[in-house]
Amino acid sequence: MANPRCPCFYCKKECISELGGTFTLVLIGAASVIVVPLLPNFAKADYALVFVAFAFGGTAALLILALGRYSGSFVNPAITVAAASAGLLKRKMIAPYLFFQMLGGMLAGAALKFFFGGLGGNASLFGATKLSRGVGPIAGTVFEAWGTFVLAFSALITIRKVKNRANQALAVGTTLFILILLIGPLTGAGFNPARSLGPSLASGYNRDLYVYFIGPTVGGLSAGLLCRIVLRDGAGKRSNPKRRS
Repeated sequence: MANPRCPCFYCKKECISELGGTFTLVLIGAASVIVVPLLPNFAKADYALVFVAFAFGGTAALLILALGRYSGSFVNPAITVAAASAGLLKRKMIAPYLFFQMLGGMLAGAALKFFFGGLGGNASLFGATKLSRGVGPIAGTVFEAWGTFVLAFSALITIRKVKNRANQALAVGTTLFILILLIGPLTGAGFNPARSLGPSLASGYNRDLYVYFIGPTVGGLSAGLLCRIVLRDGAGKRSNPKRRS
């Protein structure tokens, strides 16, 4: 018998949404990283990064359209931390969201290994995030924190200020797309601990994995705290309008 005291008992739709959404994002996004080098004359082209960025950004947008009504479609532990610190997510939902998002990432990693396990070379990393040559762990953490901050702040403000779900999806998907174009060549543009954990566990490549946990967590927390201040100040101005002289 299900335990009614467990938060998951009250948020089945939300948990399933976050599990399936995170699984889909990591699977499709990481698969695009794997497939690009296998396409003739594609890996060397400038649009290879655009393809990967579109895969992640487009998938995130579609997930917001399909699952946003159930859970908000955070599909990212860093966004969950941001929403919680901004006061936009109930405390009892934090642990279930984080658990099912990380589980979704790990299941996606297992699926990637199943589909691409026979390939060699870089494909054997299953799209794991890794720092580019010349980018150290400290710099990588800063890039990941900054990118996640922008993504999380954009997502939170969009949730509060934009009512149309299609516009929400477009805003968040476009933000992720641009950030991957900017930071992808440096860190792989993780911005999502679940996205980094799944392929890492599946491939056994865990070098600098802590960068993709610390950076996004710091970025998400910072975005959430700033968003709380911005929303609080905005609410205060509306409740105490200045009198016209």
